[in-house]
Amino acid sequence: MASSDASRPRPGADFSRVARVYDALASVVFGRAQRRAQQAALQAGLPLVGAAPRVLVLGGGSGWVLTELLRHCPAARVLYLETAGTMLALAQARLRRLAPGAAAQVEFRLGSEQALGPAEQFDVIVTFFVLDCFTLTEFPAALARLQAARRPRALWLVADFRPPRTWWQRALLRTMYLFFGITVGLRARQLPPWPAALAALGLQNRYQASYYGHFILCQVLQ
Repeated sequence: MASSDASRPRPGADFSRVARVYDALASVVFGRAQRRAQQAALQAGLPLVGAAPRVLVLGGGSGWVLTELLRHCPAARVLYLETAGTMLALAQARLRRLAPGAAAQVEFRLGSEQALGPAEQFDVIVTFFVLDCFTLTEFPAALARLQAARRPRALWLVADFRPPRTWWQRALLRTMYLFFGITVGLRARQLPPWPAALAALGLQNRYQASYYGHFILCQVLQ
């Protein structure tokens, strides 16, 4: 779905097609709600980890979330995983422009969670507006792969659409899935039950906040 800071992790969707208008599209639909949710998760979560955590950013899009993360945690060592090549190039250019001194701390990798090595482990996992893009069939395996990449007591920072509660939320969700299905080939058609699934992993909620009429939820889990 539209997000200024997270593109999609699935091989079937090519968000490069909308990469250069993605941020503007998100702001038209959601204003600053998505960015506020992501900022809140970063601000609440990153002080809970060490000075130089190993961080996985899955589906980071055009790079705003990366420079924001480094602003909150300047010594973070980041793996930036992104399936859209154009998004990855935009994120690299943004880092060179705004934080060139941090270039050695960031690895840019084209791919999804499936591109993680079996031994790669992280102190923080960041999934901002990514979980909404998994089909119900794909979601359990993707969640298990991300859980396996967490070090003991690692944090999971998430911001995403929550299961809709009102008619307008259901209508907006259907419209977003339809739009991105047509434009970029997104296969998902409904929101996975990600809040319940993360809770079922035994993760404890350290922080949460809601935005956009309680349609957007951010959490810091441990």
